Amino acid sequence: MSDRISGIHHVTAIAGEAQGNYDFYTGVLGLRLVKRTVNFDDPGTYHFYFGDELGSPGSILTFFPWAGIPRGRRGTGEVSATSFCIPPGAAVAWLERFAAAKVAARREGERFGAAVIAFEDPDGLPLELIEDDAAPATGSSQAIMGFHSATLNVRSRASTEALLTETMGLALVGEAQGRRRFRGATEGIATLVDTIESPDARPAGLGAGSVHHIAWRTPDDAAQLRWIDHLTQARMNATPVQDRQYFHSIYFREPGGILFEIATDPPGFATDEAPDQLGEALRLPPWLEPTRAKIEAALPPLVTRRWEGAR
Repeated sequence: MSDRISGIHHVTAIAGEAQGNYDFYTGVLGLRLVKRTVNFDDPGTYHFYFGDELGSPGSILTFFPWAGIPRGRRGTGEVSATSFCIPPGAAVAWLERFAAAKVAARREGERFGAAVIAFEDPDGLPLELIEDDAAPATGSSQAIMGFHSATLNVRSRASTEALLTETMGLALVGEAQGRRRFRGATEGIATLVDTIESPDARPAGLGAGSVHHIAWRTPDDAAQLRWIDHLTQARMNATPVQDRQYFHSIYFREPGGILFEIATDPPGFATDEAPDQLGEALRLPPWLEPTRAKIEAALPPLVTRRWEGAR
């Protein structure tokens, strides 16, 4: 098959209170709010996109913040950890930074030869920082450079792994400590995914601190349409293409129960804002603009700061 998944496009999770979510990801982790919009299926709810300076594919962690939503339940059929890439040698500085911010974090030792720090966001979302020499050069020697990988926790991984390798084109590149690691078609950041198997665990339950879905990259609309054919041949029931303004999406549920998306790289987040103004205003798609006043009245207030660069 000529089409292969290159890596992770974005990860979307569920949060509780919007202000705390914004403060943690911009203030503690130093990510940029590259888009402030709404959940197109529930316009009374924000949809935040955090990422690098331009919201590059492979750097984007997005949230639906629903105030008062109960915490999610850990289990099978979920992305059980979302891992960011940091430069080699940065782990010590990050542990000091977390301590100063009163964020509980722990050094996990090495995984496939790389240092790992595990922590949670204010809603209990499991996160990791992993040192990786694939991290590109930046103005900061410690800054998050995008995703390193994601961990898929399933009851039985054989069918999930068959989808990853036989249909999506990822390759098995390692196995250790109960994990199997797969790499997408390209080198660099956001190309890895791990599977772990938990045959006796209960199914996960969505809520605050849960990943809603993980999205994989495809280069353009034509390739995405071919993916619908590929998935149909693999007996995966993909949705029609959905217009998400900043990319186009199809969705399907993999055999282990995790919601997968395949998203196009273009058009990107600068399609309706100048690059130096990303995330500064509430952006709505054309079909929601007529109800802007009603939407803005329903959204909670949000105090934001101008982004000063990754740090």
